[in-house]
Amino acid sequence: MSLQSVIELLNKQKIVESMLHNQPMRRHDLVETVVHKQHLAELQAILGRLPAAEIGKTIETLPIEDARLLWAQVDPEREEDILWEISDARRAQLVGLREPQVKEGQINAYELSDDRVRIVEITCRKDLESIRPIWIDLLRASKSERGGIGRYYGLELPDPNELTDLEASARFYVEESDEIHLHSNFLLGRDVESRSVPVAFILRSGILFTVRDEELPVFRLQRFRARHRPGSFADCKELLLDLYDADVEYSADALEDSYASLRRVGQAVLGESVSDADASRLLADITAEEDRNGLIRSNMLDTQRAVSFLSRSDFLAPAQLNKVRQILRDIDSLNSHTAFLFEKINFLMDATIGFINVNQNRRVSQLTVLGVVFMPLNILAGIGGMSEFSMMTAGIPWPIAYGAFSVGMLLIGWMTYVVLRYIENRKSADKKRSAS
Repeated sequence: MSLQSVIELLNKQKIVESMLHNQPMRRHDLVETVVHKQHLAELQAILGRLPAAEIGKTIETLPIEDARLLWAQVDPEREEDILWEISDARRAQLVGLREPQVKEGQINAYELSDDRVRIVEITCRKDLESIRPIWIDLLRASKSERGGIGRYYGLELPDPNELTDLEASARFYVEESDEIHLHSNFLLGRDVESRSVPVAFILRSGILFTVRDEELPVFRLQRFRARHRPGSFADCKELLLDLYDADVEYSADALEDSYASLRRVGQAVLGESVSDADASRLLADITAEEDRNGLIRSNMLDTQRAVSFLSRSDFLAPAQLNKVRQILRDIDSLNSHTAFLFEKINFLMDATIGFINVNQNRRVSQLTVLGVVFMPLNILAGIGGMSEFSMMTAGIPWPIAYGAFSVGMLLIGWMTYVVLRYIENRKSADKKRSAS
C-alpha cells in the first residue's frame, strides 16, 4: 500500500508537470514550482510515516530516476538506516562509493589470529569483507543495522526484546539451515536494582552472533579475557559456553552480596530492640533481597535450560560436553544456596514482623494499664455525681467535700498503679529466675 502510494504520487507529478509544459499560461514557471513543491511535501509526509525497510524496498523497486527523486526527499537523519536496506548495486547508483555506517549501535567482531583474539570495531559494512570472525557482538544495533549484518551473512538477526516466549521450543531450537538459536536472560547489577537483560544467540557457519540492547558485566569480562588470555577459546562453541560459565560466576558473586546484606539485616533484627521505623526499613531491605534472590534463581533456571539444550545436541566436542556438565553442577550448587537464602529471608521476615507485634502489644498493654488505673476513678466519679452523695455531704461545705473526694480518687488511682507495677515486676523477676 505504501509502495503503491509513492508510485501513484510520482506518476501524478509527472502527469501534472507534462500538462503544465503543454499549457500556455502567464507566470508558467511560478505555477510549475508551486505544484512541484506541493508534490514533494506530500512525498516527504509519506516517507516520514514509513519504516526504513519499507523505504529501502520502494527504492529498490522504482526506476533509477524515480529512486533518485525519492532518495532526495529522505530525511538525512534516516539515510544510514535506509542504506543498510538497499542492495550494493542500487546504493552505488544513488550515493556512489558511500558505505552504510553503524550509527546507533556498537558492533564488534572477534577474529582468531595465532591463538590470540583480535577485536575489530565494525563502523560500516565494508569492514566485514576483510575479516573472518568467530564472534560478532551487536550492542544496541538498530533494526536496519541488524538487517544489513544479517543479510551479509545470510541469516536474520532478531530483536532480543521481542523474544519473550517462555516455551523452551521457542527459545532454544535448530533451524533447517543448521542455525542454532538460543534466547537467554543475563543478570545486570548485583545491588537492589538488579534485573534481567535478554540476549539472543545464533550459531551459524562457525560464527557466534549475539544481539543485545544493554551492556552486561559478563560480556565485559569476556572481552577482557579475549584481550589478555591467549587461547582462552578456540571456536564459537567454546566462546558460547564461556559466556554461560561467566554468567554463573556472576550470579554466584551476586549471591555472596546477598549473604552479606542479609547478615547485616540479621544483626539488626536480632538486636535488643527494634523500633517501628527500623522495622519498616528492615522489611524493605528484606523484600529487596527476596526479589534479587528470585531473579538470580530465575536466571539460573534459564541458563540451565540453555546449557541442557546444548548438551542434548550432537555438535559439541567431548571436552565441551565436560564443560557443560561442570556448568550444570555449578548451577545445582547455586540453586541450593538460593533455597537456603529463601529460608533465611522468611526467618528474618517473620522475626521483623514479630518485633512489630511486640511493639504493638506493648502499646496495647500501656493502654490497658491506663484503663485499669482509671476504672475505679470512673466508678467513684459516678458515685460523686449522684444525688445521694450530695445528701450525705449536706452539712459539709462543698469545697471541703469535693476536695477530699478528689484527693481520695487520686490516692486510689496511685495505689492501683503501684499494685500493677509490683505485679509486673514480680512476673519479670520470676521469668529471669526460671531462665537462669
